[in-house]
Amino acid sequence: MFSNFAFTIFNESIDNYHLKDDVYQDFTNPYPADSIEHLLYRKNWIDTVQWHYEDIIRNPEIDPKDALVLKRKIDASNQDRTDLVEYIDSYFLNKYHSVQVKNEATINTESPAWAIDRLSILALKIYHMKEEASRIDASEEHKAKCQSKLGILLEQKKDLSQAIDQLIVDIENGNKYMKVYKQMKMYNDEELNPILRGKK
Repeated sequence: MFSNFAFTIFNESIDNYHLKDDVYQDFTNPYPADSIEHLLYRKNWIDTVQWHYEDIIRNPEIDPKDALVLKRKIDASNQDRTDLVEYIDSYFLNKYHSVQVKNEATINTESPAWAIDRLSILALKIYHMKEEASRIDASEEHKAKCQSKLGILLEQKKDLSQAIDQLIVDIENGNKYMKVYKQMKMYNDEELNPILRGKK
């Protein structure tokens, strides 16, 4: 199933990131540039780096100048994340472009790639909750709470994976159809953000 395939690649990305655990480390994609694996790996790497950006920026003692630089990096990361989701949706649109859509077919509330985006974030939550549940310097109460939360996350992963796989099957069979809207992010666009426009 596609969800298990994607989740395996997400975990590979997360594990490889944590070999150095450094937001400034070089990025190397082990998959061919024209493959869906390449897109999935890149997507999760962006999410993983941003996860750690968000940790750093919450340091109450961070220098305001460093925080501003980091906020810019987070904005750029969000744009990259959106672009990758749209590339993944393009993969599905191309793969199923010849499917005969049934007259009674319905549209889903989100595209396959946006559901896969949530699975990528969920992989990160599971990884870090597992860390917390086994932290040797944490109290037993803390570890127990984290173990309970981990159980919920794993159940969520099961449900989300089933939903993703069912959506893809429905698209394959013409029971649902894809209609993808560009996210039209405004905050990085010099023509749409009034602050940036004023600087021109």
